[in-house]
Amino acid sequence: MFFGPKTDLTAEAFVAKLEAEGGVVIDCRTRGEAAEGTWPGAKVIDWLGGEFEGQIGSLDKSQNYYLYCRSGARSGAATQFLKSAGFNAFNVGGFGSIAHLA
Repeated sequence: MFFGPKTDLTAEAFVAKLEAEGGVVIDCRTRGEAAEGTWPGAKVIDWLGGEFEGQIGSLDKSQNYYLYCRSGARSGAATQFLKSAGFNAFNVGGFGSIAHLA
């Protein structure tokens, strides 16, 4: 049975943590997907396009990073990548689960 990708925060917990602690929201989808709608102020860094490796050096490790994609799979992989590099990163899953809270 498929339960979907693991998320670190529910949609509600994401919004509460973002409001309380701040941080950077990262949309891991392609630019075409992001053009259909994104979290306000989200930084689009395409996981499939290989943009993460090039941009990791410009990210501040003192920030919290909240990542999402279409279903949560890409953001899950990108979250693990950032965590392994010493970042405070959280997978919030698919955009559909947070869009109504934007």
